[in-house]
Amino acid sequence: MIALLKAYKGYDPAAKSYLEIFFLYPGPKAQLGHRISHFFYGLRFYFVARAVAELFRWITGIEIHPGAKMGRGIVIDHGMGVVIGETAEVGDHCIIFHGVTLGGTTFFPGKRHPTVGQHVMIGTGAKILGPIKIGDHARIGANAVVTKDVVAGQTVIRQ
Repeated sequence: MIALLKAYKGYDPAAKSYLEIFFLYPGPKAQLGHRISHFFYGLRFYFVARAVAELFRWITGIEIHPGAKMGRGIVIDHGMGVVIGETAEVGDHCIIFHGVTLGGTTFFPGKRHPTVGQHVMIGTGAKILGPIKIGDHARIGANAVVTKDVVAGQTVIRQ
């Protein structure tokens, strides 16, 4: 959790203290809730996992499915309306802005959500859909709808 707070402090010049970030920013709370719910999901206590995830969604406005795999140092800036699906994977040190969806395109079991590499920036309102891959250091522009793989270092404003 300390590394996460440091990531926020390093990213956000408006953040005045670690206490402010911990108690007043929704992103770290959502990720703490996800760690708890993901733990129960791993134990196959699915109802408990979803209940914890739901509680933190009510608190933060950020919905992270307990099955999603989240890396370290992810900054969810503002966060309201962020949705991260069950089979989504997010790499280390990514920045996700409000209104982002990492969603599925099918109702069949298996990998349905995106895999996001490391150091990726996902702009406000972007929708990344399906079992696609976003390469390391890619940048997804605000309100982009991405349905195809994005290579490392690429910037996508629409697809």
